[in-house]
Amino acid sequence: MAYEDRFGQQAQRSKYDCLLFDLDDTLYPLRAGLAKSVLQNIKDYMVEKLGIDSSKIDDLSNLLYKNYGTTMSGLRAIGYDFDYDEYHSFVHGRLPYENLKPDPILRNLLLSLPYRKLIFTNADKVHAVKALSRLGLEDCFEGIICFETLNPIHKNSVSDDEDDIEFVGSTSTSNSASNTQIFDIINHFAQPNPSLVVLPKTPIICKPSEFAIELALKIANINPQRTLFFEDSVRNIQAGKRVGLDTVLVGTSQRVKGADYALESIHNLREAVPELWENDIKSEVAYPGKLTSVTA
Repeated sequence: MAYEDRFGQQAQRSKYDCLLFDLDDTLYPLRAGLAKSVLQNIKDYMVEKLGIDSSKIDDLSNLLYKNYGTTMSGLRAIGYDFDYDEYHSFVHGRLPYENLKPDPILRNLLLSLPYRKLIFTNADKVHAVKALSRLGLEDCFEGIICFETLNPIHKNSVSDDEDDIEFVGSTSTSNSASNTQIFDIINHFAQPNPSLVVLPKTPIICKPSEFAIELALKIANINPQRTLFFEDSVRNIQAGKRVGLDTVLVGTSQRVKGADYALESIHNLREAVPELWENDIKSEVAYPGKLTSVTA
């Protein structure tokens, strides 16, 4: 069912009909420590599972993150082949989830906003569901757009059949690599003119790729012109702005290019974006049950 039909009455009252939220370090603060643990777990995976020299890990992970959006995406681009589920299990399986506590303040804020609300994360579904559950927010969102959504098993492109598209895809596996040679990206950027050689492309679709954002919007049937996008990443914010989203940078009160709003904390939402509550709409929007697959 199209969003125009489902939310037509609201669309006439408000500038927005959808709120799109990043998860990690957006719905909970950076000080929770999960990002630090993720980074260390990624480095451990690179050494223990991929056999990469530990002395190269810092430089390599920085270059991959900078040039490909995520280290995982970069690893696949330069030639490493691995199981996506195994990678996510290793990286997220040892996180300090106990640092995430129920957040009734944020829960009440979200439930007071009568708009479509969705999660859009580069992480896998298992992590997203677990983090939202720990925060007590699992029934505040219509669905999750996650790694599996944009990188579904046995699919190379978005299906033309809308009934065959899901917010949350099936269990994913790696794309088999026929080329086992590893591209030396560290040496590449050590050359005098690295821009003369084109970097290898990645098979993984993720933020901050504009294509990834546009694909997510298409799958979830979201109108970018009527959507407010919440992110802690400046480059994701700027990519979102380029595809037509209004944007909220979370984690700082200093606005940057591409950000329409800036919040020190997601808890400051009402003060920073009061127009979300200006319309005389009193009803709460909650989504009963578990966050499961939702067809567009």
